[in-house]
Amino acid sequence: MAKKVAVLVMNPVNGAGLFQYLEAFFENKVPFKTFAVSETTSVKTNSGVEFATDDVVANLKGHEDDFDALVFACGDAVPAFGQNADKQFNQDMLAVIGAFEAKDKLLIGHCAAAMMFDNVGVGKGARVALHPFIKDAVKNVIGTDEKAVVDDNLFTAQTEDAIYTLLPQLIEALKE
Repeated sequence: MAKKVAVLVMNPVNGAGLFQYLEAFFENKVPFKTFAVSETTSVKTNSGVEFATDDVVANLKGHEDDFDALVFACGDAVPAFGQNADKQFNQDMLAVIGAFEAKDKLLIGHCAAAMMFDNVGVGKGARVALHPFIKDAVKNVIGTDEKAVVDDNLFTAQTEDAIYTLLPQLIEALKE
């Protein structure tokens, strides 16, 4: 049976990235649930498309054992986080990422995901793919110039344009 995936959806989210994950999960019968990193389930894509997630991140906190993997669906993650760093939903997001790491579950993401993982202390010494503009911002992980990197339980892609290079290995791991 496929592993169950929790998907953290930033607000705003990069729809091109998010929908690649969701389509791959749907097509491969990988069960997933989306969680808005927000106070409500209403989110927008960077291009303004509005949609509703299944739930909010506050309701994922403490229920990490219900899932085998966590996707960080990036968008305007760094500016959105910076503007709302003190908000409870961002604190919940960081706690959830840390809880998934503590339980050695799969952590997946693109763009700024590796930087968010790094900020929580996830993947110390691991090689990651991340947006080239933030390569120097990571401290404990090793930023690469590769489009996608799998290092132990970390699955990272440089940008939404590179997710497709990560998906075959990710789907394989989720179906194990």
